[in-house]
Amino acid sequence: MRLTSLLLVFLTALSLKAAPKKIVLLAGSRSHGAGEHEFRAGCLLLAHALENHPEVQVTVVSNGWPADTSVFSGAAAVVTYADGGSSHPVIQPERLKFLDQLASQGVGIGAMHYGVEVPAGEPGFAMLRWTGGYFEAFWSINPTWTARFNSLPDHPVARGVKPFEIHDEWYYHMRFAPNLLGVTPILSVIPPKETLNRPNGPHSGNPFVRAAAARSEAQHLMWVLERPDGGRGFGFTGGHYHKNWGDENFRKLVLNAFYWIAKVQVPSGGVLSSISPADLARDLDVK
Repeated sequence: MRLTSLLLVFLTALSLKAAPKKIVLLAGSRSHGAGEHEFRAGCLLLAHALENHPEVQVTVVSNGWPADTSVFSGAAAVVTYADGGSSHPVIQPERLKFLDQLASQGVGIGAMHYGVEVPAGEPGFAMLRWTGGYFEAFWSINPTWTARFNSLPDHPVARGVKPFEIHDEWYYHMRFAPNLLGVTPILSVIPPKETLNRPNGPHSGNPFVRAAAARSEAQHLMWVLERPDGGRGFGFTGGHYHKNWGDENFRKLVLNAFYWIAKVQVPSGGVLSSISPADLARDLDVK
């Protein structure tokens, strides 16, 4: 009897240890030109990068919001990589409520590139609750430029990431929670003045971002949030160009963020992955 009890305890512990955390990636519909906004290919690529990581199980949903929401059952994290603004797949009231319920259960919420932009108002408030920040029209801007990250914080999402530079459509001057409450910036830089060469517009420039630039304020291009309810979130403004997923540091930051918001221990060297040119060329949308 004693041996049987010990065996049951051992098998139960083994089963619990082996259970992977489920991460759901919402990939947006076809968008932009070839090699840009490759939401489906990007999500499939990141899922492929994690195939040999037993700690997690990645499910990719194509074309935005799923017809059957049972796909979210058991999810530890949900990440949106899709067109934003009025086309954002989660901004309908019933979907905001659905994700709010998931977040209240401790599910991590993330958003990447255009997926960080939602309309001001209730969608914006929801993003602040879930991730700590979002792109707000006439406040934030979306220039294309080379960002140089010379230092990173002591945070699990930055583990194993070395200083790097990369050319992307890096959004900045996000709308954050007051005083960055609960927010930890991960990628921060002072953008070059050339990023403000365009005239004012909903995405190109505004008096607020110009004033911030005049004050030489650092801008946060990736951030994480620890929510009061114990849940976690992140925002990442890069990801316009599909080829950038081939950069190890760029990719590792996002994979680390997946782990972190799903409450999976991030390895000391970060989440390791290998991506080949053939992998980058796979699953691209026909445009």
